[in-house]
Amino acid sequence: MRFDAASLKYDANGLIPCIAQDHASGEVLMLAWMNAEAVAQTLATGRVTYWSRSRQAFWIKGETSGHVQRLVELRLDCDRDCLLALVTQEGPACHTNRRTCFYTAVREGDEAELMGPMG
Repeated sequence: MRFDAASLKYDANGLIPCIAQDHASGEVLMLAWMNAEAVAQTLATGRVTYWSRSRQAFWIKGETSGHVQRLVELRLDCDRDCLLALVTQEGPACHTNRRTCFYTAVREGDEAELMGPMG
C-alpha cells in the first residue's frame, strides 16, 4: 500500500503533531507540527521539516542552528492523527540548547530540571 499524506487526520488548521525520537537511544526529543507539505518535504529530503505555527512558515530543523534532524523512519499512530519521526539528531533538539525539550520533571509536586544546556 502506497503512503498518501492526504490520508492522515489533520486538525482544523491542517496540522498534525509529530514527535521526534532519537532512533538509537529511544529518547523523546521534541514535539512539533507538520502539514501535508511538511510531511512530503520530510520524506523527499530526509531532513525533518515542520510547520511553525508562530511564524506561519516551514521550518527545517537545524537550518539556522545547525542542529539537524535526519529522518530514519516516519511512523503513523493507529488513528493516523499523530506522527513519530525516528531521527538522528545532531546537537541539541531544544531551542534552549538542551538535548531534549522534555528537560523538566514534576516530582512530588515540584518541578525538577533534569539537564542543563549543552556546553
